[in-house]
Amino acid sequence: MIKNLQNKSNLVQRVVTALIGAPLLIFCIYYSPITFWLLFLTLTILTQYEFYKLLGMSGSFPLKIYGTFCGAMLVSLTYFIESYQIDFENYYIMVPLLTLTFFIKLYRKKDKRPFENLGYTFLGIIYVAIPFSLLYEVTFLKGIFQPILPIGILVILWGSDSGAYFAGSFFGRRKLFERISPKKTWEGFFGGAIIALIVAFCFWKATGLMSLIEWLSIAAIIVVTGTLGDLVESLFKRSIEIKDSGSLIPGHGGFLDRFDGLLLSMPFIVTFIKFYALLN
Repeated sequence: MIKNLQNKSNLVQRVVTALIGAPLLIFCIYYSPITFWLLFLTLTILTQYEFYKLLGMSGSFPLKIYGTFCGAMLVSLTYFIESYQIDFENYYIMVPLLTLTFFIKLYRKKDKRPFENLGYTFLGIIYVAIPFSLLYEVTFLKGIFQPILPIGILVILWGSDSGAYFAGSFFGRRKLFERISPKKTWEGFFGGAIIALIVAFCFWKATGLMSLIEWLSIAAIIVVTGTLGDLVESLFKRSIEIKDSGSLIPGHGGFLDRFDGLLLSMPFIVTFIKFYALLN
């Protein structure tokens, strides 16, 4: 099926993939805490390993398997801690696991730039695993599973991406950041913003979860940081001279291409939610 899709136009690929992938993701998030955990554990592993693989194309040697294992551990620990299945102190497991990366590099004789590649290993955890872990922070309220918020975040992000894509395709004239991404336009940016705000309003009306100002603020954060996250990933791809991070998701490229906006949005979303809760 994927091979047949690759023969279609980019728009057809994007639409078909979205019609299959979006309901599947929403189902996994909503069905149970276990499917939610397994979904983002899988996405963390695939996305982080893809990131390390791309770095390898530029001549770097991060610890692909061990770094991905550390990311998976961080995601899993966060899930079990936030769902009140284990104590917060279990996070200390990550300290020796991360320290072991230095010892592993001692035995990599072919690595001429060990500390540079250690930095890339940690970057994969910071860039991919931590943002995915933060999704669990907004999904469990005192151990109670609340899947509507992560679904809302994803749907707003998809709405923003789709609005930007179509508005940019039909009305795009003024370049947003031509040095990094020549196809992005201000018209696309504002088109995505309008759709994101509409989706946020609909979630507020339909769920009653959180206030309207919270939903609209999350949408605004997603529009700005999601766009910047996409540009950051474009900058990364340009630095290693590739077009897409992968080809596993027809019409969307790789996992980094699909989730780049979410990765750099989550730290700001979680910070906003935590501070807003403290102030009210």
